[in-house]
Amino acid sequence: MTAMTTTTATAATTGAERPQVRRRRRLSPGRRLPAARLIGPLVVLALWAAASAAGTLDTGAVPAPWTVLRTAGHLWTDGTLSTDILTSLKRAGYGFAIGLAGGVLLALAAGLSRTGEALIDGTVQLNRAIPTLGLIPLFILWLGIGETFKVAIIAIVVYVPVYLNTHAALSGIDSRYVELAEVQGLTRLAFVRQVVIPGALPGFFVGLRLGVTGSWLGLVVLEQINATSGLGYLMFQAQNYGQTDVILVGLLIYGVFGLVSDSAVRLIERRVLSWRRTLSS
Repeated sequence: MTAMTTTTATAATTGAERPQVRRRRRLSPGRRLPAARLIGPLVVLALWAAASAAGTLDTGAVPAPWTVLRTAGHLWTDGTLSTDILTSLKRAGYGFAIGLAGGVLLALAAGLSRTGEALIDGTVQLNRAIPTLGLIPLFILWLGIGETFKVAIIAIVVYVPVYLNTHAALSGIDSRYVELAEVQGLTRLAFVRQVVIPGALPGFFVGLRLGVTGSWLGLVVLEQINATSGLGYLMFQAQNYGQTDVILVGLLIYGVFGLVSDSAVRLIERRVLSWRRTLSS
C-alpha cells in the first residue's frame, strides 16, 4: 500500500513538473475553399434579389435579377446578343494575342540585353505615362474607325502590364544563377530555357492577369465609339432608349467574361508553377 502511494505521488510530481507543450498557432490562411471566388458574387446576387423582392430598389433604375435574365433571354432568342458577344470576343481576342506577344518579346529583348533595355524600356515607360484611351482620337485619324484601331488600342492596353511585370521578373533573377549557368557552360538558348523562363514566370503571370483585365476594360470603352456591333454598342443603344435592363445584361456579361478569364489564368498559373509553395497554394 505504501509503495503504491509512493508511486502515485511520484507520477503526479513528474506530471506537474513536465512543461506544458504550447499549441503552435497557425498563421496561414487555411485550406482553400472549393469555388471560393464565386461566394462573393453569389452573395451580391442574393442581396440584389432580396432588395428587389422587398421593393427597396427602384426597378426603373436597377431592374430585378429575373427581369435582367428575361431580357437576356429575349436578346439571345432574337440573335442580337449572340452576335454581339461573338464580335466582342473576336476584338478582345485579337488585341490580347497581339499585346501578349509584343509584351513578352519586348520584355525579353530589354531584360536580356543592355542595348535592348536602353532602346525599349524608356519608350515603354513613356508609353505607360500616356493614358492609352487618350490615344483613341489619334489612332482614329491614323487607322480609321474600323476594327483595326480597336484591336490596336486593346493590344497597347495589354502589352504594357505584360512587359512591365515580365521585365521586372527578369531583372530580379539572382545573378548567382547567371554565374552558375556560365560555369556550367550553358548556351544562350539553354540559359533562356532553364534559367530565364522559370525565373520570369511568376512575374509574367501577374502581368498576364492584368492584361486580361485590361483587354475587357478597353473593350467596354472602344465599343461605344463609332461601333456598329458588340456588347458596348448594345449598351450604348440601350442608353439612348433608357433600357436599364439591357445595360445590366451587357455589364453582367462583361463581368462574367472577366471572372472566367481571370480564373482560367489562375488555374494555368497553379499548374505551371506547381513547384512553388505560397499562401495561395
